Amino acid sequence: MSMIALAGAAAPAAIAAGDAYDGQAEWAQRYDADPRLTVSRSTTPILSTQTVAATEAAIAQLQEIAARGGWPMVPAGQQLRLGSNSPAVSALRRRLIVSGDIGAEAGVSPVFDSYVEAAVRRFQARHGVNATGVVSTQTFAALNVSAELRLRQLETNLVRLRSFSRDLGNRYVTANIPAATVETVENGAVVTHHTAGVGKIDRQSPVMQTKAIQVNFNPFWTVPASVIRKDLIPKMQADPNYLADNHIRVYNKDGVELPPQQINWNSLEALNYKFRQDTGGDFNSLGVVRIDIANPYGVYMHDTPAKGIFGDDFRFVSSGCIRLQNVRDYVAWLLKETPGWDRDHIDEAIRSGERIDVKISPAVPVYWVYVTAWATPDGVMQFREDIYQRDGLGLTASIPQQSAPGPTPVASRQAARGSQLPPVFGADEY
Repeated sequence: MSMIALAGAAAPAAIAAGDAYDGQAEWAQRYDADPRLTVSRSTTPILSTQTVAATEAAIAQLQEIAARGGWPMVPAGQQLRLGSNSPAVSALRRRLIVSGDIGAEAGVSPVFDSYVEAAVRRFQARHGVNATGVVSTQTFAALNVSAELRLRQLETNLVRLRSFSRDLGNRYVTANIPAATVETVENGAVVTHHTAGVGKIDRQSPVMQTKAIQVNFNPFWTVPASVIRKDLIPKMQADPNYLADNHIRVYNKDGVELPPQQINWNSLEALNYKFRQDTGGDFNSLGVVRIDIANPYGVYMHDTPAKGIFGDDFRFVSSGCIRLQNVRDYVAWLLKETPGWDRDHIDEAIRSGERIDVKISPAVPVYWVYVTAWATPDGVMQFREDIYQRDGLGLTASIPQQSAPGPTPVASRQAARGSQLPPVFGADEY
């Protein structure tokens, strides 16, 4: 069965569930749908010859769609959800039929029924949007990117994917920055998936090839100079108790601890000192574990106490480092071949609260990549926002900024969490 026939067979199915971690979970979505159109987590590595072949096939499919005139735009202006009845729903159905997110037999009724909701969830899953089944600002924007631009996006990213179509090692890690996800790969298959938080637009996570060399349990966090200048000084100007409240200590060049009141916070004097946050998973910006990767950028991968970010669509929140959901699973996989470090010993080390450093033996290759569009062997096309504007298509700028009543779900969640979270230093920065 061709990719087009498979994609247009019927309404889509549920998104596969993930594992729970520290009270965080990914729930299975259940609704009327055809299991042949499930958008599930792929076991095919994004950096693989299979992904290259699938992306080539997707390009051919999109070329045919573009040649036939592409897909229609969906009028924005109000949210569309289960029960909506308007001409915009008819346009939405036509759009989803062309892209294969719903079968042609669904018709073009103006009623938003359970099959349209399932199709919207599928579309959202393919575009890195929380699968709510509700069409609001972010989903409208993704729907109204033309087939021609999506085709060019796939062609641009195929070049990137081909550059990695070689032997990357039996065991390796891939962090895809635009998708804000991390996967571990072993024997040509993905072993674990991890939702991630990556660098802000003005503090970008670098593209690089490196190795994971060491795991630090219960790490201290030494505040880098850039964060002292951009974040710590303004926070101390606003609240003189900020350091004490967040368990951050000040040391001079001789290692002697100083009271924060001794520093002139209306100047750059703070750059002459070292700031170190005490260990502690509940407040330390690194959480309970940090993974050292060899690189000249001063970045690494780590846990975070602010796990609420993993439920957001927009996870470009750090100063360049990558925060990991389900970090214990990730560390267990990294240390799988390191003698004496099974999951029980990892949990014991974390419970001890003591700083423990473990060399990863052998070191594991790590690839931080920038891929905004690709396809999987089951024929599903995936697209993400070109958040750092590296595709050269002006794609984000070309997306119409449509209004919708009330704040978006992401903004609502972020606003709600902002009033609930403790003042963790680095929760939105590192």
